[in-house]
Amino acid sequence: MAEEKKQDIPSKKEAEQEIDLIELAQKLWSERRLILKVCGVAVVVALVVAFSIPKEYSTTVTLAPEISSRSNSSMGALAAMAGINLRNASGEDALSPELYPDIVSSTPFMLDLFNVRVKSQDSKIDTTLYNYMEKHQRSPWWGTVTSLPFKAIGWVMSLFKDDENEESGGNGGEEGGTISLTEAEDGIVGAIKGRITVSVDKKSGVTTLTVLMQDPLISATVTDTVMHNLQNYITDYRTNKARHDLAFTEQLYKEAKADYEKAQQEYADFVDSNQNIIRRSVMVEQERLQNEMNLTYQVYTQVAQQLQMAKAKVQEITPVYTVVQPATVPLRAAKPSKMLILVGFVFLAGVGCSCWILFLRDLVKEWRRPSV
Repeated sequence: MAEEKKQDIPSKKEAEQEIDLIELAQKLWSERRLILKVCGVAVVVALVVAFSIPKEYSTTVTLAPEISSRSNSSMGALAAMAGINLRNASGEDALSPELYPDIVSSTPFMLDLFNVRVKSQDSKIDTTLYNYMEKHQRSPWWGTVTSLPFKAIGWVMSLFKDDENEESGGNGGEEGGTISLTEAEDGIVGAIKGRITVSVDKKSGVTTLTVLMQDPLISATVTDTVMHNLQNYITDYRTNKARHDLAFTEQLYKEAKADYEKAQQEYADFVDSNQNIIRRSVMVEQERLQNEMNLTYQVYTQVAQQLQMAKAKVQEITPVYTVVQPATVPLRAAKPSKMLILVGFVFLAGVGCSCWILFLRDLVKEWRRPSV
């Protein structure tokens, strides 16, 4: 008998829970008109919000860098399986692909983009990237409303400032290795930086570059420019020492060539001016000039060989990138997702209204009820 009573207890609790759920469902069903009205208002608000947000177009490029095979291939394969990159373990190259996002987001790299010419797809905008980010960015209407007080405060504060710190036109400034930016330039740097994303696959070294802009053609243009600037930066870094050696060798080559031509000319002038003269001193001087000409010729030929080797070295260490996915003009906007905004607003409105009907409304009534 005791066991039967114990079994009856949970069954009663389950029945009470079922009854409670049914009551909640009936309560929501009785207020279905209110829920539908709230969801309808949410639909209208969602559409207003979705169509007020400016469209954003995304362009993505993929680069596959050249990988050196001088390291141990078996160890490299095992490390790649574990998600570890050993390409830099030998210290051959300090500029690893993992540093590419930091390079692109650096201030000097951003400043190089200021004067890039961009043109909108409808040809209404044809200016520099700096002016485009400063004057041609659209924002939702509520952003303009909320920013009015701050603009008013900034305008009042500008009345008490000197006119010495004027904008430099989007070129930045460098003094003694330091970079000096105005407030406007610093804001544009941050705005451009926030629209560029660089990710690197640690296993394969494949670099993915994505740029988000409010115009499809400008998005593709900036993406292509950033890709080429990154390639040039990496190439300049890796070939810096070899290019300096090449310049030094070219200078030696010019000097050796000039010395050889000078010695050759001196020998020829001496021979022409001392023909048919049989004197020991003349023969000794002629032999000395000839030996000097031969010596300068040997130096000249050796430096010429070194020059060719230096040129080959620069070509050898110049990295080659394979553009897996080039920059193409996007056809559809990446943001905003109107359907996602609509579903989110309706869902939140439905949940909020249901919570109000089931719990909050009764609590508010009890709170407003005067105490006896």
